Amino acid sequence: MKLNFKAERVLAVTAHPDDAELLCAGTLARVKEEGGAIAICVLCQGDKGQSSTPVKNLAAMRRAEMTNAAQLLGAKLFTGEFFDGELTDGPKQRAKLMEIYRQFNPTLVLAHYPNDYHPDHRAASALAEAASWFCASRGQKTKTKPMTVPPAVWWMDTVNMSGFDPGIYVNMAEHFAIKQRMLLCHHSQLSRGQDGDFSPLGELMRLQCTARGAQSGAPAAEAFRVHNVFKRARAW
Repeated sequence: MKLNFKAERVLAVTAHPDDAELLCAGTLARVKEEGGAIAICVLCQGDKGQSSTPVKNLAAMRRAEMTNAAQLLGAKLFTGEFFDGELTDGPKQRAKLMEIYRQFNPTLVLAHYPNDYHPDHRAASALAEAASWFCASRGQKTKTKPMTVPPAVWWMDTVNMSGFDPGIYVNMAEHFAIKQRMLLCHHSQLSRGQDGDFSPLGELMRLQCTARGAQSGAPAAEAFRVHNVFKRARAW
């Protein structure tokens, strides 16, 4: 079976500026190649991801990094502008993300797995799921009118594949190079590779894509799970 994203509008909702690169950029590149529309929403500023040598005005640097990465992919970029470590599933945050959904009108949302290791990832997951319901509610008011049909939701793989049982594998071997180039835009985080509280991101990403590819009979793949609940599931 081969998925085709030609008529899809795919929005990746992530917590931090480099999360899309690690978990779904290859899939987004494939969507674009097949004629779909793509966008990335980064909810947090990335302001707390400091290396052992602190960077002045890190949030501005990471904004520039994610902008450059999105431009490489040709993806529309949305931002939440929330502080790292303070992301919660609250009314203000829901309203912000609902408005982003309504502006882009996704048919499919890629979101962090609810049991991911990072608190910001888990909060982003809850927000993405809640907004997927309320974006089509006429009773929920934002600047843009409600969506006609709510989007489907796929949970993204976890970093290092911890505690994640895939349901869908997307062969993105032909798009691994752009995924790597996008990650290379994130100089502030790549410089943390030798820090004891971090990981060498490039190698981690390569090993994860190779492992998911081996599981699914492809040179490289990204893994997802369908959020299979009432009104969130779709036939593909």
